[in-house]
Amino acid sequence: MNLAMWIKALQIIPHVEKDQWERLDVISKWLISTRAAVLIMTFLSGAIAGILAYQNGSFNFLPWFLATLGIVLAHATNNLLNDYTDAARGVDQENYYRAQYGPQPLLHGLMTKRQHLTYSAITGGIALAIGIYLVLYRGGLTLPLLLAGAFFVLFYTWPLKYIALGEIAVLIVWGPLMIGGVFYVITGFWDWNVVLASLPYALGVTGVIFGKHIDKLEMDIAKRIYTLPVLLGDRLSRWTVLGMLIAQYLLVIYLVAVQFFSPILLVVLLALPAFGRVLPIFLAPKPNEKPKDFPDVWPNYFVAAAFFHNRRFGLFYLVGLILNLFL
Repeated sequence: MNLAMWIKALQIIPHVEKDQWERLDVISKWLISTRAAVLIMTFLSGAIAGILAYQNGSFNFLPWFLATLGIVLAHATNNLLNDYTDAARGVDQENYYRAQYGPQPLLHGLMTKRQHLTYSAITGGIALAIGIYLVLYRGGLTLPLLLAGAFFVLFYTWPLKYIALGEIAVLIVWGPLMIGGVFYVITGFWDWNVVLASLPYALGVTGVIFGKHIDKLEMDIAKRIYTLPVLLGDRLSRWTVLGMLIAQYLLVIYLVAVQFFSPILLVVLLALPAFGRVLPIFLAPKPNEKPKDFPDVWPNYFVAAAFFHNRRFGLFYLVGLILNLFL
């Protein structure tokens, strides 16, 4: 057991060499290969759904825990399948973006294809088993929600990402599907106000994937991967991300104005300094070399900035929702 590596892998995507990989325990290998540092975004979706259910007076720990664990494992499965598919299609190579910011288990020889598929099958199998249990437990819309989730897990990498639908898929998944879906599993009813309340957070996650696709825009053009940033171009894509980040604050203000939330949710405005830090980054093209004081996550640039803002906004949104319970 390597607790230090567990903590590190939950914070960043650590670079590891082959000999170091061989000495790691299975949990560390799973955390690194699933890019566990980004799974926090999915956990926050489940947490938001749970708080909204509690606000509604319908919280139940077991279905919340299982549903949240299920969506986290589904996200992990998607990351594993993403790496496998891109490696099999020849997209991930030594000079490709994915291989630069963290270990690609297949490309860097850390895992065989069989081992990688085993990790994917076990992770996805547990997620599916949880989903089947919840279908039997709740019924109703749970099966369509499960099938929709399975569709995005299996087909996000190909073909959705290749035909400019990947970013839209992320907005749907991290908002209505995850937050609305987990809320439904807990409470037994679908609430469009909850779907609307999911969008401030979902827009932040979509901004993260948008930033990632801007970072590798030129590489994707060469690979004929037609993400939305490829279609929109660099400048318009950067402005689109800024528009999504601004929309996060405006949606919260609207939800307070219509009294779905109390004014305590305006605590999210405390994330504005984080927005101020990422604003100049998105107003200019990506530099050719790592800026002097930029965190050691290069070549992640726009995605790192969007991820930084999303963590700050998500934290204050979560705090506001918790405080809202007491009011």
